[in-house]
Amino acid sequence: MPLTDTRIRNTKVALKPIKITDARGLYIEIRPTGAKLWRYRYRIGSKENVFAIGEYPDVNLADARQARDDARKLVKRGIHPAHDRSARTAEQIAAGANTFECVAKEWLAKRERDWTPKNYARMNSALEREVFPQIGRLPIRSVTPAHILQIIRRVDEAGAPTVAILIRQWCFRIFNHAIATLRADSNPAAGEIRNAVTPPPTKNHPPLTRTEIPGLLTAVGGYGGEQTTKIALLLLLHTFVRSAELRGAEWTEFDLARAEWRIPATRMKMRSPHIVPLSTQAVDLLRGLQKLTGNQKYLFPNSRTPGSYMASTTLNAALVRLGCKGRFSPHGFRATASTMLNEMGFNSDWIERQLAHKARGVRAVYNRAEYLTERQRMMQQWSDMLAALAEGAQVIPLYRRA
Repeated sequence: MPLTDTRIRNTKVALKPIKITDARGLYIEIRPTGAKLWRYRYRIGSKENVFAIGEYPDVNLADARQARDDARKLVKRGIHPAHDRSARTAEQIAAGANTFECVAKEWLAKRERDWTPKNYARMNSALEREVFPQIGRLPIRSVTPAHILQIIRRVDEAGAPTVAILIRQWCFRIFNHAIATLRADSNPAAGEIRNAVTPPPTKNHPPLTRTEIPGLLTAVGGYGGEQTTKIALLLLLHTFVRSAELRGAEWTEFDLARAEWRIPATRMKMRSPHIVPLSTQAVDLLRGLQKLTGNQKYLFPNSRTPGSYMASTTLNAALVRLGCKGRFSPHGFRATASTMLNEMGFNSDWIERQLAHKARGVRAVYNRAEYLTERQRMMQQWSDMLAALAEGAQVIPLYRRA
């Protein structure tokens, strides 16, 4: 006769195990220890097997019958219930190891060498703050476009549309990594979700005009702040490298005798080494700076943080102090040089190579050339032109495009 909860509870423990059958192979075994264990007896082929369902009362009578019915369906297909349970357990363990956060951190570690420390820290911080609390613990296969959309919309509504767009891009790359490693089948950060956030208007860095350069040079010459900051501003104008590349420069990168500055790939935005030919004016500035900081690692050591280099705010603050607020930024030195060198008729490939821009398409093939001799001549004429403008002379372009 079928089992009841009352009969199970009232059956007394004996010195030997007691088996009480229910129906269709289900029975409960009451052991001398008092444990009451559900079992399901079945056959596959000619061999009898027993499947352990669980312990009463954690698994009640109704749940035990449901587990038996599920197991019977597997047996009819020739599948051992225990094998099926082991497979599902393995899948759950794998899903736990393949959460979005686990896969994201794996991707970050794999690609860390491709980014500057600043960009890596920015990316990691944004994911930790905005993404992992929402979907970090979810198996990556279960993350949907709705999850990604909710995250980027919240960031956008908080007033950070650029960060929202970047988060979508990073998630896109993380899911591509998951697909490539067979841990995801599709990319929920792709498709129309790309257009969910409207990019903010681009803020260009306006170049100085030819008539503004003498005034800036005069202002920098009279700068009353740190001498190292003054030299940094002048070197930016003479070399037009990126601000971060100058601020983090180390003395070991310079060969003043050869008038060359070799910036390693790890410090370049495009992750490729870059050679900067130095004009005589730039070398003179560096020799003067060498007397101030030549015994230290960095050209521009941070006085407030030992072992570090000049903060990104230092040059901006200096330009504000010189009256350039809202008009000009350190990055504007690059736009100024690019505009004026093109006006002077220099080869655009030389200029782009000097700016360390990443070429694309056919131009990229030809841009592999360093053009060192040509750039050395161009950089010297650029510095000579700055000196002439500072003295009030009229500068006539020396190159004309064919």
